[in-house]
This record gives sequence, structure tokens and C-alpha cells, in this order.
Amino acid sequence: MADTYDLIVLGSGPGGYVAAIRASQLGLKVAIVERERLGGICLNWGCIPTKALLRSAEVYHYMTHAAQYGLSVEKPSFSLDKVVDRSRKVAGQLNAGVKGLMKKNKVAVHEGVGTITDADKNGGKLSVVQGDKTTELTAKHIIVATGARARDLPFAKADGERIWTYRHAMVPPAMPTKLLVIGSGAIGVEFASFYNDMGAEVTIVEMLDRIMPVEDAEVSEFMTKQLTKFGMTIKTKTGLEKLEATASGVKAAMKGPDGKVETAEFSHAIVAIGIVPNTENIGLDKLGIETDRGHIKTDGYGRTNVDGIWAIGDVTGAPWLAHKASHEGVIAAEAIAQALGNKDVHPHAMDKGNIPGCTYSRPQVASVGFTEAKAKEAGYQVKVGKFPFIGNGKAIALGEAEGFVKTVFDVKTGELLGAHMVGAEVTEMIQGYVVARQLETTEAELMETVFAHPTISESMHESVLAAYGRAIHI
Repeated sequence: MADTYDLIVLGSGPGGYVAAIRASQLGLKVAIVERERLGGICLNWGCIPTKALLRSAEVYHYMTHAAQYGLSVEKPSFSLDKVVDRSRKVAGQLNAGVKGLMKKNKVAVHEGVGTITDADKNGGKLSVVQGDKTTELTAKHIIVATGARARDLPFAKADGERIWTYRHAMVPPAMPTKLLVIGSGAIGVEFASFYNDMGAEVTIVEMLDRIMPVEDAEVSEFMTKQLTKFGMTIKTKTGLEKLEATASGVKAAMKGPDGKVETAEFSHAIVAIGIVPNTENIGLDKLGIETDRGHIKTDGYGRTNVDGIWAIGDVTGAPWLAHKASHEGVIAAEAIAQALGNKDVHPHAMDKGNIPGCTYSRPQVASVGFTEAKAKEAGYQVKVGKFPFIGNGKAIALGEAEGFVKTVFDVKTGELLGAHMVGAEVTEMIQGYVVARQLETTEAELMETVFAHPTISESMHESVLAAYGRAIHI
């Protein structure tokens, strides 16, 4: 006889496990199905362990630049094995934490490969296969939270030795000496930053006309200058024609903006050209669940076109961010509880315009809302403010005076349309602007807000003031 639940969550990443916890808090009987490790890619192979690697690189950078702070470090060095081991221990600690959260919230955990076998207005069925054992589950509702995986090059599959995806790059068999990074989104730039700070010679190749193309153009321009200053080679408007692993490295053929093909050799290559949703072999085709280029189509609450089947996170499309998945998980859990009769929850549809994006490179990048160009394309008349870190006392004291904050406002209403930041600790600061947008704050409230001194966040205040000709320290 099948185990029966109010809700089954397929996938335990930051969308899935958060949805399970919230549903349990609301009194639902919940199960979660995971084929690998609780916490999904984010906790085990993505967001968190990469930040552990980047932290090690940051500390090493300060060691090699200690003289700038009046300090001395004789012959700074590192053990790559120990750097990686620390990262894996951080991932292990968080995986154990999710296990504890499942137990605390009475969420039943089923390990194995899950497949949805049936669904209608009365509920759904799901089978879980682990080795030679099959467990049948039924639930009134099912959330698909299966995430995504790295996209391979069609002509050069990652082998884990010389050609890497992000997963291989986190547990490198050897330290690259000359690294090619293909793609300049957040993942590509973060790994380029890590390996560059650890001593590798890094080249970034990007097909579009600028790196970090989803960011504001001024941020992309600044990052290009900074990464070049740090010793990286940046090739934009450049396509990869061929990538071949050899006994001693990789050979790449790159077609530049002039149409000429250049061949170069590297010790390793990281492929960071996007992701592929994990929608195969989980029963979607049989149920007739609608997809768009592989991603499951949903409304703002996570509902699919099939009654009782919901979807959240990377599997539903951009932006492919853990915090977006988590918030979608809460929304879907509350909508399901409401559908099951809970009248005390009032979920609100996801507003993707208020989801911040962060890149944890050196320097860091963070943004929310419209870029200046996108705001103009949307028909807004804009006021733009910009304040450089060189005008901020705390940034100068930290030795981190390179960076800026840029804000974009609607001329007619004073609405904060977007905010863009590059420099030290901006990934910790962006939330101030996210809250401002969520509360529909105008320039008036932001200008009247008192920012603590000395903090880098004062640059946020000054950027708002600058948009209206009132900046103090520049």
C-alpha cells in the first residue's frame, strides 16, 4: 500500500526543502524525495561551497598584499587540497543541517529517483526507485523542484580532467596554470576570480559584446577594467569554434569579432555557458505538463497546467537563483495549504523584478530591478545617480576604494527602478535596495534615511542623493 501525504516535494534543493518546511509549518503531512544529497546543488555543489573557495582566495589575496596594510607575510602559500577540503566540509555541515531540519519539521525523506506516474484533480502518484527497491507514494499535491545542471558544449563534453563544469572546478584534480573560462555570467566570473587569485593565468571568452551581460553596462565596463587590471585576458564578441582535450591540456579555436580564428592552448577549461533544466524522465511528458524550452511553465504561484502538480526553482526558468527558488517554495506551499482549506494564509504571486542578483567575485557585483538601458526601453524617463567608493571613508580605510553604486529612478513618480553595485561587500548591501523596492519606496524616503557612519553603505545614500543633484561627498 502506498504511503499517503498532503504534499510530496520532488527535489530537496533550496526550493524543495524550504517548500517542505513551510508546508509542514502549515500543518500538512509532507514528504520529500531526493536522488543525491539533501540540499541539492546549491548546498552541496553550488552557492555555498563556492563561497568557501572564494573566501580562501580572498584571504590568500590579502596575504600576498599584506604590505599594503603595514603587515608582512613571508612566502605566502596554499594547499589546494586543504582549500578544497574546507569547502567540502562546509557543504557537509549544511547537508547535515538540512537533514536536521527535515527531522525537526517531521518531513518524511525518501531517497531515490522519483517519477510522477499519475495526476488528476484528486491527487498524484509518485514512485521512488533506490537500487532494487521501489516505493509508491501518493499525495494531494506534488511540487517539482528538480533544479538544473550545467550545459555542455555540443562539440566537447566535460571530462573532469581537462574540460570542467562548475562541479569539476570545485574539486580540481590539479591547480590550473593557464585556464580558459567559457562564458562570463556569475558562475564563469566567480571561478575566473577564484583561480586568478590563486595564481592561474585566466582568459574569459564571451560571445556577446560585454562580460556579465545581464548587468548594467557601466558595471560590465568596470568589471572588464578591473579583471584586466588583475591580470585576466577578456575576449568579447568571441565564439568558441573548437575545444579539444589533449594529454597536457586543452586546445581551443576561438573566432574573434574580426572573423579570424585564433588557436591557443590552456591547461584546463571551465564551461559556464548556462544550465539545462532537469525535466527528463520524471513523468512530465506522460502527464502533458507544458514546458518552454525544457522549463516547466507555471503561474506566479507555481501552478502548472495539470491540477495538483506545481513547480518551483531552476526547473521553471530564469532567474536561476537559489533565493528565487526558496521564495517560490514558500509561495507554492502557502497556495497549496490555502487550496486544502487553510484560510489563514494569503500568498502573493512572485514579483521577479524584486529578485536581487549577486556575483561573489573580486570585486563583488549586486543588482536589483531595471538597468538604466532596460528602464529606458520600458518607456521610463529616468534620473540616474552614481557614487564612487573613492568618496567613501570606510572603503578607503579598508583599502577597497574601487567600486560604485548606481541608482535609477522614475522621473515622474520617484520610484526606485533599479540599483547596481560593484565593489567590496556589495552582495551584503543590495538587500537595502530590495527592501526599498518591495515597499515601493521613493527617493524621498531614501534620502531621509539615516545611514550609519562609517559604512560602505553610505555610498547607497549618496547615490540616491546624486540622482537629484544633492550628493555631499563628491
